[in-house]
Amino acid sequence: MIFIGLCFFCDNLLSQNLPPIQYFSPKHYKAENQNWALSQSDDKHIYVANSKGLLEFNGAEWTLYPSSNKTILRSVKVFKDKIYTGSYMQFGFWSKTPKGALSYTSLSDKIKDKLLEDEQFWKITNLDNWLLFQSLNRIYVYNLKTKTFKILSSDAGIIKMFKVNNTIYYQDRAKGILKLENGEPTVVGGSTFFNQKVISGLYLLDNNLMVVTQNNGIYKVSSNVISVWSQKLNQKLLKYSIYSSIKTKDNSLLLGTISNGLIKVNSDGVIKQHINQINGLGNNTVLSLFQDLDDNLWLGLDNGINFINSNSPFKIFNDDEGALGAVYASIVYDDILYLGTNQGLFYKKENQTKFSPVDNTKGQVWVLKIINNQLFCGHNSGTFLVKKDQVEKISSIDGTWDLKTIKGKSNLLLQGNYNGLNVLENKEGTWQLRNKIEGFDNSSRFFVMPKTNQIFVSHEYKGVFKLEVDADLQKVLKVSKVKNLEKGLFSSLVEYNGILYYASDQGIYKKSATDTNFIKDPLLTSLYDVQGYSSGKLITDQATNSLWIITQKGINYISPGKLSKVPKVSFIPLPSALREGISGYESIFSVKPDTFLFGTSKGYILIDVTQILAKDYHVSINAINKSPLGNTKNLIDLNQDVILNNKENNLDIGYSIAEFDKYLEAEYSHKLEGLYDSWSDWTTQSNVLYKNLSYGEYNFKVRARVGEQVVPNQASFKFTIQKPWYISNLMIVVYVLFGVLIVILINFLYKQYYKKQKQKLVIKANRELELKDFETKQQLMALNNEKLRQEIENKNRELAISTMSLIKKNEFLNTIKSELNEKVSDSNLKSVIRIIDKNINNKDDWNLFEEAFNNADKDFLKKVKSKHATLTPNDLRLCAYLRLNLSSKEIAPLLNISPRSVEVKRYRLRKKMNLEHNVNLTDYILSI
Repeated sequence: MIFIGLCFFCDNLLSQNLPPIQYFSPKHYKAENQNWALSQSDDKHIYVANSKGLLEFNGAEWTLYPSSNKTILRSVKVFKDKIYTGSYMQFGFWSKTPKGALSYTSLSDKIKDKLLEDEQFWKITNLDNWLLFQSLNRIYVYNLKTKTFKILSSDAGIIKMFKVNNTIYYQDRAKGILKLENGEPTVVGGSTFFNQKVISGLYLLDNNLMVVTQNNGIYKVSSNVISVWSQKLNQKLLKYSIYSSIKTKDNSLLLGTISNGLIKVNSDGVIKQHINQINGLGNNTVLSLFQDLDDNLWLGLDNGINFINSNSPFKIFNDDEGALGAVYASIVYDDILYLGTNQGLFYKKENQTKFSPVDNTKGQVWVLKIINNQLFCGHNSGTFLVKKDQVEKISSIDGTWDLKTIKGKSNLLLQGNYNGLNVLENKEGTWQLRNKIEGFDNSSRFFVMPKTNQIFVSHEYKGVFKLEVDADLQKVLKVSKVKNLEKGLFSSLVEYNGILYYASDQGIYKKSATDTNFIKDPLLTSLYDVQGYSSGKLITDQATNSLWIITQKGINYISPGKLSKVPKVSFIPLPSALREGISGYESIFSVKPDTFLFGTSKGYILIDVTQILAKDYHVSINAINKSPLGNTKNLIDLNQDVILNNKENNLDIGYSIAEFDKYLEAEYSHKLEGLYDSWSDWTTQSNVLYKNLSYGEYNFKVRARVGEQVVPNQASFKFTIQKPWYISNLMIVVYVLFGVLIVILINFLYKQYYKKQKQKLVIKANRELELKDFETKQQLMALNNEKLRQEIENKNRELAISTMSLIKKNEFLNTIKSELNEKVSDSNLKSVIRIIDKNINNKDDWNLFEEAFNNADKDFLKKVKSKHATLTPNDLRLCAYLRLNLSSKEIAPLLNISPRSVEVKRYRLRKKMNLEHNVNLTDYILSI
């Protein structure tokens, strides 16, 4: 009965919570606010008719294609491989180019002269091989085979066009509802009832035509009889103005209102959900609705786009008003959902839509546990026993972290508090504090009791303690630290299936009853290694016999293996960046089989593990921009191998998978063969930029994964970057020829160089020979000069000797003559005197002297004669004696005159030479 109650309560709980909702603002998709229509292609890309143009969303990024005539796009419809759009005075289709971009082709230009003035195309639909474009006055029917048009006109005007089970309906302002049969409009019986009403949608439900009006509710048309579908529903809908609507695959009706958001009505006419700007939408005006291939919902808003992941395994409750706070604990007890938060204990009964606070529980709630069919609440101010919306305080010791039963002692409970461990006792049906276990005062948030006398306590700042206690749990007998377990932030300690598990950022360790120490569990530790460590909080769930492990990538629940002892690991992709959990204080509770409540900082997330299904994904390369550093895109053809210019070596490659789930992250890994052959790390970035690639052949590959599911295909693109012109084949030939010429030139230059060097060496050798010859000649000249000098010296010596001989001879002869003159009376002596005079004035002596003098002082007499032409031979003779630096006394005997006469001759010589008075005659003659 309790299990049935949980299931019934959970159904009610799910109806009150919302699927994940994403909002794309105009800043996000970089276009205008209003979005008038949506559609989807076979590759799951989403297309939106925006006021600025056509938006394309591939799951990773938005791309805007401005409308061809710069007007508002009012409609969009994907049919086969083309995207058809309608705008002001224009309709046509977009198609993918080989480069991955969209290119527009106009259809309305073919009938441009037939268009009405100011015509806008608000709806596009298809029927077999026909496409229908609806304006407010006409429907243009385009035959895809014959490429021809048929025009259906309305005098009063057309409000909207609808496709219902391969039948085209539209609302004529004057005639009511019409349907096309055999290409012609036919009035639906009784539809004039809607002439004054604006129809927002037509749908077939239980073989009845359902008519959704803008301001008058929903009607049913059966056999041309019109009736109100649900009076109760219409009374509620009268408060809303319905602008857009669709029927979903589960036969629910979704109504987009002008000012009240989205309303979901089930097939029984009951409003099951109302989503507006307060609880998730980006704007309350829903201009368009679309259900995609994966049954997710897209909302085109007056300001942005919303995506509602209807088939998500997650349902979200956000405490938008801040009344609850962060959820630290949750439990269902007596068909009441209790939430323990940082603001107190709150509850909600199955028929209620809002949570109410439990009186006297304000403050932090740490734990909620059902023990012996009683609900205990561990609180910052103590321990409470919860009875519906009332509590009874059973312990006033601050900070109750957790409570556990004690084996063999059903009347006792062990609780961990800020001050250590305490024992609660049930006396006569009343729980009360029995005692504190003395000898251990550390905060005991995580503790296990594998034996009645043994307790392990984990403290994230101090490590793991092993306590030996007495049999009555009164005091600690021995405290020791578990040495091989390191302390760690957000670490925890639990017991699961008789095995102790300790988790920290160092890994997950386990200890069975037979183990003496904790040993690392390689399987569970690998979850941290692969998925990233986020929190060491381990959570056990007795109802499902599972162990929960929290990682950065998501949540793992461990269950016993069915055919082996190896546990089964199931992964829930709920990344830490998106789940908004409370690190180290996560809480998970099973509200029914396969459905769990995960507490968050804003409320909670309901997880239905049966909805976590493997999907078929396909990764593709969307575009390659070869000018990523410029202001404009220059895309590459994706359908063939490309040869790029060497300067086109900067490439921005974009890729994606069409995954829109808010809580699923698509990750990519890539490699560029030819640059590096190893895969890159996984990242959520959906493009990669390569700069300054060198020339060569490349093969780009990208793979993807969603959660832990690796996408089976790999997208690839081969391209070649040409060599730069200066190392092209032609230039290599040029370089070879140039090299040969250089070699020849160098050889020639070397020959010339060596020839010149040889000439230089020859010249140098000749110069050296000449120098040696010159030196030899100089040496010979020096020898000759020395010889001449010696000869001159000899001649001078001979001249001096000759001169002195003459002087002495003449002196001697003069002496003899003087002696003889004293005896001159002797006639015989006169002849002797004459002989002496003859010898004194002997011309031969002068000739001999002159010859000797000329040999010693060559050309002196000629020089004197040339300077002084008036000089007589006696004058020259006197000059020669003066040249020998002889005194007047020495000259006198040579001239056979007295010294006084010599002075007279000197005087006369000065006169002839015209010497100045201050010029010494001897000095002058010596200078010549």
